[in-house]
Amino acid sequence: MSAFSESALEKKLAELSNSQQSVQTLSLWLIHHRKHSKTIVMVWHRELKKAKPSRKLTFLYLANDVIQNSKKKGPEFTKDFAPVLVDAFSHVSSESDENCKKHLERVLAIWQERMVYENNFIDQLKQIVSTEKKTKKRTFEQIQEEDDDEYLSNNTPKQPPEEYKHKLAKVTQVRKELKSHIQSLPDLSQLPNVTGGLAPLPSAGDLFSTD
Repeated sequence: MSAFSESALEKKLAELSNSQQSVQTLSLWLIHHRKHSKTIVMVWHRELKKAKPSRKLTFLYLANDVIQNSKKKGPEFTKDFAPVLVDAFSHVSSESDENCKKHLERVLAIWQERMVYENNFIDQLKQIVSTEKKTKKRTFEQIQEEDDDEYLSNNTPKQPPEEYKHKLAKVTQVRKELKSHIQSLPDLSQLPNVTGGLAPLPSAGDLFSTD
C-alpha cells in the first residue's frame, strides 16, 4: 500500500465517492496505517467540515467502516474517533435532510446492536440526530416577498380614510379621460402620403463621394 501522509489522506478523502467499493478501499488503507490513527481522525474531522452537504454522510460511512473493521486489529480508531463523533454527528445532522438522518439513525442502531460504543454514548448521538434542525436558507426573492407582505400588513389601512378614497377616485377619473383621448386620435395609416414628391435622402456613399 502507498505511504501515509496528511496530503495523501486529503487527496483520498477528496476522491471518496458514495459507493461501497470506494468506502471499503479507503477504509482498508486507513486501517493499514492505524498507527497514524490520531492524525487520520483529525484530518477526517477537518475535511468532513469542509465537504459539500451531499458528501458528509459518506464521511460518516467511512468512519463506521473503519471503526467496526479495525476492532479485530486494535482499539485505536474506536478510541480516537469517540471525542469527535458528537460534533461530527451534530454537524452532519444540521446540514442534512430527513432522509439523511434516517441513515444516521441506522448507523447508530447497528453500533448499539454490535456494542461498538457504550449505550449511553450512542443514546447521546441519537438525541443529537433527532433534535438537530437544519437552518433553511432563504433566497433573496423569498426575503423580499416576506418583507413586502410585512410592509403591506402593517401599512395598508383596513378602511381607507376619506382623503385616500378621494385620491383614488381622482386617479381613476384621469385614467378614464386618458383612455378616451387616445381612442379619439385619428388613424395615422389613413393620412395622405406627403412624401411622394420629395427627393430621396443621400446615402452614406453619396456623402463621401469625391466627384
